[in-house]
Amino acid sequence: MNTSSLMVAVRRGCTTSFRRPPVSFSVVQCRLQSTQPVPAARLPYRVKVSAGKPYAWCACGHSKKQPFCDGSHRSKAPSISPVRFTPDKDRTLMLCACKQTKDAPYCDGSHFKVIFQDIVKSVKGIFK
Repeated sequence: MNTSSLMVAVRRGCTTSFRRPPVSFSVVQCRLQSTQPVPAARLPYRVKVSAGKPYAWCACGHSKKQPFCDGSHRSKAPSISPVRFTPDKDRTLMLCACKQTKDAPYCDGSHFKVIFQDIVKSVKGIFK
């Protein structure tokens, strides 16, 4: 059937005869899962913590409640688990946000390396 005869059929109300038969198919959900942590921020979080209260620091970077875990790793980064810690006294801590620290969950200055790498990428992009 050519385009002009299809237009005539549609104008006459014959659309019921031209419907496609129902197709059954299964929907496959595709999720991107990361195996490497994603930097949540470039600078550490300054957080007041209470003695004896358990905390879970987000190690994957996907949490919306940074620097603490909200369970996002279960779907976005199942291979990365949060770091659980309990402070021994009330104090203010600097918790890592770049997720590159070697002393998780505490900041060890690794963010300076991340910031430097970002600057190098930006400068290289200018001269391409």
